Amino acid sequence: MNSSGAGIGLRTPGSRQNAADGHPQGRAANPARVYNYLVGGKDNYLADYEQAQRFLRIAPEVRDTALSNRRFLARAVRHVAGEGIAQFLDIGAGLPVNPNVHEVARAVEPRARVVYVDNDPIVASHGRALLTGSGTTTIRADLRTPEQILDHDELRRLLDPRQPVAIVLTFVLDYIADADDPWGLVARLMDWAAPGSCLILSHVTGDFTENPYRDWSGFTTPVSSAPRDRAGIQEFFAGLDLLDPGLVQLPLWRPGIGAEHDPSRVWAYGGVARKA
Repeated sequence: MNSSGAGIGLRTPGSRQNAADGHPQGRAANPARVYNYLVGGKDNYLADYEQAQRFLRIAPEVRDTALSNRRFLARAVRHVAGEGIAQFLDIGAGLPVNPNVHEVARAVEPRARVVYVDNDPIVASHGRALLTGSGTTTIRADLRTPEQILDHDELRRLLDPRQPVAIVLTFVLDYIADADDPWGLVARLMDWAAPGSCLILSHVTGDFTENPYRDWSGFTTPVSSAPRDRAGIQEFFAGLDLLDPGLVQLPLWRPGIGAEHDPSRVWAYGGVARKA
């Protein structure tokens, strides 16, 4: 959930005039736009701002977690691009927020090609409008129907399944219920990918959110979410070789040089694995 167009205001037929604080007024909060606000984007409505503020009043760690996810994504993309992977499939990409996956990858591997996927029609439309450069495309499809993604003409045009690809699933499996078998969906994607391909995955967890003083009563979110414990997230990497340091809280994954978030304020795990 991911831009060159962060300063361009999102407009849809359902939007109304700007409120006093400058946020365009929309009818309902949207997960992608709430996330966009949390990571500093501008493509969000008043309803998204208000939803984010409700989160932050109860748990200010939500913003730390969102920002840490963006930084993890950039580090992971740089790493696999440095290993020679030049194809990326970013599913649940969200609204564009600088830097995009293709921008990070091309700083290391100039030949990088990226297919962005999202099931939200607003997100997909916005991505097509902004991410128009050669070697990138945005398609509307749902992770719960992987064949819809893998058989798409635009994916087939840009990605060669005979060559390694990095499959990016950051903060998207959180929204796939156990009943939809998210582990099977990941396995199907990795079955399609060639040997040497990588899985870049991050997932919100409930492992660090037990606080009896937080009152979540009456709080609703735009979509259902399924935070999982570390063991449940580890299962997504079944049959793959996890790269060091394994599945860890996001700030602990190859942090490199520079300030990162206090792990105690980041409610998510991340990891990168390679297919043998």
